Amino acid sequence: MTDAAPLELLYLDDHLLAVNKPPGLAVHRSRLVGADEDYLMDRLRLQVDGPLYLAHRLDRATSGVLLVARSQEIAAELGRQLMARTVGKSYLAVVRGWPAEQGEIDYPLSGASLRGEPKPALTRWRRLATVEVPIASGRYVQQRYSLLDVAPETGRYRQIRRHFHHVSHHILGDTSHGRGDHNRLIRQHFGVHRLLLHAWRIEATHPASGETLRLQAPLDAEWNKLLQAFDWTERLPDR
Repeated sequence: MTDAAPLELLYLDDHLLAVNKPPGLAVHRSRLVGADEDYLMDRLRLQVDGPLYLAHRLDRATSGVLLVARSQEIAAELGRQLMARTVGKSYLAVVRGWPAEQGEIDYPLSGASLRGEPKPALTRWRRLATVEVPIASGRYVQQRYSLLDVAPETGRYRQIRRHFHHVSHHILGDTSHGRGDHNRLIRQHFGVHRLLLHAWRIEATHPASGETLRLQAPLDAEWNKLLQAFDWTERLPDR
């Protein structure tokens, strides 16, 4: 942990901060992630003085914008905004196949234990780009992939990953809910060893100032490598 790279801070003031979470890094200790020697919150406490409280979470494999409050009061107010669904969240995902240009997945999901009564879960998307890759796999001589801008309206456990699994447009690099053949293809041919799901943008009301806070997390090297390989670098939307 002492040798871990510093986290990229996207925003910092006296009330809250935002960090660009790397893929593969658990946010904090929990029974879901098991024992580890490196957690985002532990790294963050070495960089930022004072108390820190998570406002929301990203799973270990997902990268991108993560909000952290610097007091319990700010954390509670951000929590209220999230519960009221007034926080805008935009994810980038690369999926198998060519889904419709836009659509939604309205499919209830159970919690992290995968037991209990499923709760309502809604995910919307719009398609930004498509590609046909001339690499044979299985029955097909070419593979189709799409770049999506995804907006989860609810925040269920692994919602985006499980929803796109449900509609058979699996997210590339997803070792839990994806397709092993496509994961191997992007590793072997494009050098991508991570889940291609990134919490790209978040928009919320600053709990102290009342101003609109718009934050964006840059993509990492593996994401950019794939965007270049698929000729998608110009397909990311402006604000």
